[in-house]
Amino acid sequence: MQIILFGAPGVGKGTQAKILSKKYKIQHISTGDILRDSIKKETEFGLMAKQLMDKGDLVPDNLIGDLVKEFLKSIDYKKGFILDGFPRTLEQCNLLDNIFAELQIENPHFIILESDTDLIVHRLTARRQCTNCNTIISLNHVKDISTCPSCCAIDTFVKREDDDEDVVRKRLEIYRKTTYPVIDYYRDKYNFIFLNAAEPVDKVTQNIIERLN
Repeated sequence: MQIILFGAPGVGKGTQAKILSKKYKIQHISTGDILRDSIKKETEFGLMAKQLMDKGDLVPDNLIGDLVKEFLKSIDYKKGFILDGFPRTLEQCNLLDNIFAELQIENPHFIILESDTDLIVHRLTARRQCTNCNTIISLNHVKDISTCPSCCAIDTFVKREDDDEDVVRKRLEIYRKTTYPVIDYYRDKYNFIFLNAAEPVDKVTQNIIERLN
């Protein structure tokens, strides 16, 4: 099963992708994770990307496209995958079309998660990341963040610069202007599933599975 998971930053794409990845035993490809890994390793690409992301800007399309294609080639993509965070612009649609044509990927499912802007801002500004293992938690759900639940590191949770409210709202504005047209671009090409992401996580997962079935 090949899935493209779509929606604004903070709508819950990563959470649902991880759940679906385990259920269907397919690879979760997060462009955000790929970017953050490059930033952590301070590669040339990572340093350039960090400057853009800290300002709430998007990373150049061709660079993201190259990352996605190389990652797909490195896994058993014919078995299935979940692509999370790409495409976000019409230019990325063209890049993805070329990638799909080259790899002979023909009928992916597009899942669109939708939510209220203020709810997304509330979610993202409450996120904290462990600097030791990159685990992300929410202050809306976990009050004691003195110890990381994943790696047990002490006092390692920090607020990422791209989770500041001003940056979040700018990212959402960019999403509305540049990413909505992507939905129209693909609407008549592939199977589209629109879902309310404001519901509880398990309910959203249940709705996705029902629609896929």
